[in-house]
Amino acid sequence: MPSSTFLRQRSDYRNLLVYRKCECIYDLTYYFINKFIAKGDRTADQMLQAARSGKQNIAEGSAASVTSRETEIKLTNVAKASLKELLEDYIDYLRTRSLPLWQPGDPKFEQARRVCSAHSDSAYYREAAATRSDSAIANITVILLNQTDYLLFRLIESQKKAFLAQGGIREEMTRARLAHRNLHK
Repeated sequence: MPSSTFLRQRSDYRNLLVYRKCECIYDLTYYFINKFIAKGDRTADQMLQAARSGKQNIAEGSAASVTSRETEIKLTNVAKASLKELLEDYIDYLRTRSLPLWQPGDPKFEQARRVCSAHSDSAYYREAAATRSDSAIANITVILLNQTDYLLFRLIESQKKAFLAQGGIREEMTRARLAHRNLHK
């Protein structure tokens, strides 16, 4: 194994579809709480922090992956858990206000699911939010959150496979050191 693979740098996390989806969720949540949640409501802070945690933990996990696949997996899972918390907040918002939660088969749900699958640019959602009701934004964000949850599941599975195939930093260090010794005998 060449020493160039030791402490390899990962690609930019901003290019990950899951990160871009998290950025959309954060931006929608920021808009939503500023438009529809009363100032000073603790829920607003909780929702924004959960949205932020989803995005930021992907970035931090990516940076940590250089020296710790374990930390990368843990932080990706923290992102997943934070977004689950946010999902519950949106569902609670809809339920407590007797607003509909769009279901599969509902034309609004199906259209939103297609649109959310096709778009991962936060500017698209920021522009669209200005013309949508609280119910529509909450439902669109629920759909984005469910799609992102699936992407995070797949990312964690990929990270687990990489760990099983390549090991952790100590194993990489040992392989690199042995390769270096063998080259310089």
